[in-house]
Amino acid sequence: MELLYIFLATGFVSMSAALSAGAINKLAEEDKPKFAQSRNGAVTIIMMGNLSALTLLFAMAFGFLKLDWWVPLSCMFVSFPVLHVVIFQRLFGDVKNLFIMMPLVIASAVALYYYW
Repeated sequence: MELLYIFLATGFVSMSAALSAGAINKLAEEDKPKFAQSRNGAVTIIMMGNLSALTLLFAMAFGFLKLDWWVPLSCMFVSFPVLHVVIFQRLFGDVKNLFIMMPLVIASAVALYYYW
């Protein structure tokens, strides 16, 4: 499989899930979803954000090792956040986006391990 496609897919879903988890955590307590208001729900969201950030870190390392340096750098600061904010955050919202992206983040971790 093409290394660029692997990097783009794994990096984007990881960034999107991490940004959604961060946005949910920053909400006021009364604005958070029902499950996030409990202690276990808040810890679950934090752990999903941490797993997403760790997978993003591995995707960036994969990109820097396998591709030219400017591709992962530009995706990290321009492409991935713009796609998340402009399309996916508006389309799904933060909560739904987090739960859509989490299975993809786990699959991304497996793909990064396999193609490394």
